[in-house]
Amino acid sequence: MNLKAGLFQNQQLKLQMTQQLSQAITILQYSTMELNAYLEAKQLENPLIQLEPPRKDPFHQREPHTFKRNAGNHENTVDWYEYVSVPKRSLADALSVQLNLKSLTSRDKKVMKELIYSLDDNGYLRIDEESFIENHHLEMVQLGAYINRLQDLEPAGIGARSLQECISLQLQRKANVPSLVTMIMENHFQAFAEKKWKAIARELNVELKDIQHAADYIQCCNPRPGSKYSQHVAEYIIPELVVKVIDGHTVAVSLYDGTTINVTYNEEYTDFVKHHPDKEVQSYLQEKEQDFQWLLQSLRQRKQTILKVGKMLAEKQKAFFLKGPSAIQPLTLRQVADEIDVHESTISRAVKGKYMQTPYGIFELKYFFTSAIKSVKLDDSEAASATSVKNELQRLIDKEDKKKPLSDQKIVNLLLENGYDVSRRTIAKYRDQLGIASSTMRKRYE
Repeated sequence: MNLKAGLFQNQQLKLQMTQQLSQAITILQYSTMELNAYLEAKQLENPLIQLEPPRKDPFHQREPHTFKRNAGNHENTVDWYEYVSVPKRSLADALSVQLNLKSLTSRDKKVMKELIYSLDDNGYLRIDEESFIENHHLEMVQLGAYINRLQDLEPAGIGARSLQECISLQLQRKANVPSLVTMIMENHFQAFAEKKWKAIARELNVELKDIQHAADYIQCCNPRPGSKYSQHVAEYIIPELVVKVIDGHTVAVSLYDGTTINVTYNEEYTDFVKHHPDKEVQSYLQEKEQDFQWLLQSLRQRKQTILKVGKMLAEKQKAFFLKGPSAIQPLTLRQVADEIDVHESTISRAVKGKYMQTPYGIFELKYFFTSAIKSVKLDDSEAASATSVKNELQRLIDKEDKKKPLSDQKIVNLLLENGYDVSRRTIAKYRDQLGIASSTMRKRYE
């Protein structure tokens, strides 16, 4: 019996340790807002958990929490809280309001609503027309009429089924559209999109600069008319770490937990039930007390780990904090993990969804981890970061002659002159990541 009891207790202990570890891992990877939601859920499960609001209100106590830095004669103030997005009225809501102003039968409104809710985030109509007709007992000509009504709503271009149709819908609302633009849109759109402009110019007997002027006119249209209504959950960037440069050379890091819900012990509940004669109640209370202690320990571990990561970033990326983003250094999760003696996966969880306030703005922690690029101007022990190479790539393209844009090979050569040894394939990859078109697509003909 004693042996069996011992084995059972050992299994129970292992199970408890596994549950505690799982909770610690979960809490570590949460952002501040996710953590607050998690704590509120835990309070519903455990009556011993008492939550108090954050010590500081980020939306009413902003003035004390700003950094000021001098850059020449300019003084910059960096706010603590920056919005990722602001709640907006949805595209469906905006279109429904317009629909309600029209004299339509209940059936017409029902079909129109179905079409509205079949729009994607960019405002394009995504339906299988045959299935739609069958489901709503329509004829093809009737569906066409409904789609035309949808396309008459604002913004222009809404309800299109292709990019060509989207732009054409917008051009239809413009006065004095150049005839060349109309010809390109109606008969040469595919070649135009692929930038086979020389072939179009020959066929239409016009000069390349005329095609360029037409392209500039077409580019005034919005290829994603519904995008400004894209719905995102209101989300705020709340930094977990604060970096401040002292006396121009010392980088100090601290936690900012003024927006995290505070967890306290509900003593009133304990006093109420601790003398309860029922053993099941006592067992329940003991279980919840243990759960409470585990939660506190997990929260402490989360703070400690994030602070350790922050201090290591301050050390490894000191040049960034002193000089700005252009001075960022290559750094990997493994390097930081080795320095603070934890597993790489722990660092990955610690930086997930976390932000740092710096004198240069708020940055996601993962921003500071960037791969190394061989540099011919640095010692063997040094390297340039992928981020710095991307910054240099962007700079070169920003100042290029658009009539003679830089090819990827030319960019490779220029970067090599500046000390960056990268391949043409890498340049193509970085261009894609930065949303930069190829030299052929960037070329202007005027």
